[in-house]
Amino acid sequence: MGPVGFVAAWAAGAALSDHLSPVHDAISRLAAIGANTRPLMSAGFVAFGVGVPIYAAALRQVVPGPAWVTATVTGLATIGVALAPLDHSSAVDSLHAAFAVLGYVTLAATPLLAYRPLMRGGHRRLARLGAIAGVVSGTSLVLTSVGDWSGLFQRAGLTAGDVWIVASAVAILSGRLTAPITSS
Repeated sequence: MGPVGFVAAWAAGAALSDHLSPVHDAISRLAAIGANTRPLMSAGFVAFGVGVPIYAAALRQVVPGPAWVTATVTGLATIGVALAPLDHSSAVDSLHAAFAVLGYVTLAATPLLAYRPLMRGGHRRLARLGAIAGVVSGTSLVLTSVGDWSGLFQRAGLTAGDVWIVASAVAILSGRLTAPITSS
């Protein structure tokens, strides 16, 4: 539910914002000091930050290796983003950026780290989706620092990672990904 709450918050926040562009502005602008959408987007960050580590505990049970660790760090970094809102001070803005970068990197890494164990366990479709999601996420998030479309690339990259988290969570909840995968 964390990714769903997060995406819903930034999608609704974009519709409610007076002056922010989803193409040009970072999602964190929706939670900046003084933004009319701050409570909504902060709630979205917290939903993601709490939900993804809970998901990571389930992922740990079925996928060996460090994917669950990066998923946990992604959630915790997002809590850090919420606790360090933009426009508070230059020091807090720097802390915010550090949490955001950590969250982006670990979000892109999670499905990539799950790829081999999923392939070995016969979960080829989920593994391939993870490879695509990880590459799209990482590439998009790198592109946020290039040009004027940073908001669009950020949303694309985060959504790609979120789609894989939701797909793997559905596989776990539906029983298609319950037996521990051997790491041989």
